[in-house]
Amino acid sequence: MNLEDAPDLHVAAAWNLVPESIRPLGSGLINRTFSALDRRGTRYVLQQLNPVFPPEVNEDIEAVTAHLAGRGLLTPRLVRACDGRLWLPDERGAWRLMTHIDGRVLETVTNEAQAETAGELLANFHRALDDLGHQFRSVRPPVHEPERHLRDLERALEAHRGHRLYPQAAALAAEIFTAARALSPLPATAPRVVHGDPKITNLVFAAHEDRALCMLDLDTLGRMALPLELGDAFRSWCNIASEDDPRSGFSVGLFAAATRGYGVVAGDWLSREEAGAMVEATATIQVELAARFCADTLNESYFGWNPRAFASRGEHNLARARGQLNVHRSLVAQRARLETLVSRAFTPH
Repeated sequence: MNLEDAPDLHVAAAWNLVPESIRPLGSGLINRTFSALDRRGTRYVLQQLNPVFPPEVNEDIEAVTAHLAGRGLLTPRLVRACDGRLWLPDERGAWRLMTHIDGRVLETVTNEAQAETAGELLANFHRALDDLGHQFRSVRPPVHEPERHLRDLERALEAHRGHRLYPQAAALAAEIFTAARALSPLPATAPRVVHGDPKITNLVFAAHEDRALCMLDLDTLGRMALPLELGDAFRSWCNIASEDDPRSGFSVGLFAAATRGYGVVAGDWLSREEAGAMVEATATIQVELAARFCADTLNESYFGWNPRAFASRGEHNLARARGQLNVHRSLVAQRARLETLVSRAFTPH
């Protein structure tokens, strides 16, 4: 690890933590995350929040994880500093310490057992938080607003006509706009407490078996319409390749397993409108995300990128946008089968 990337010693000292080792953890592109092993052999997760998240988000995490633990669910927990605070202020982003959950994080879902157990975990997460009375301190602007993201794409195209990737982005944008016009409006449903970013890399699986253990990265907690949360999950879990892989496609088998797992736990909990919107919400999230990636192909200012695999942020975002559109086309071609699977998995009231 580059010493410039390591946390200062005063950070660990705030928790009276004397680390035997500190090393970077995971491939996240938002927060700085480290695995810290203390001299007693206890492993923790030490993390510096991206300034996009206010430090008060930790109060939300504390309330939600305490509620989950009270319902018997495994969850990472915040460790209070020596002065009792949940975080250590820092001008570059607050620091926090969390308990470590042993297991593994998947980059993609590779079999139906993984998809089914992921569905069960997310359903248990949602049901456990159904009676949470917490007033969230960190309230994000609505994330899933397809029309706003399509307007942002239009503005990016107008502002960056001289961009080196403009021809490719413009051609892809035309396909995205066509796909968006084919979407149907989602029904209005009551907001529920959700994770906010249930992609597969935010789930921990058991080290040696396909069993989902808990949800990670809880900075996006809040309330929103459940179909959008499920659509965001399924667009990630049911992609047969990684987000930026041109071989991407939507797997009916993985969708069947994921909805089966979710339905076993929460099939009688969803409303008829929530269950009925599941496939359309997944399609909507795919188009929305394709638009966001396409816009940032030109803006090159928002999404993190992998310099080991791509020449620039723009190239990475272009690959992501193409991947999302491929997955969307695959879903649309199989839509009738997907709707049948939903009707089998859920008995909404």
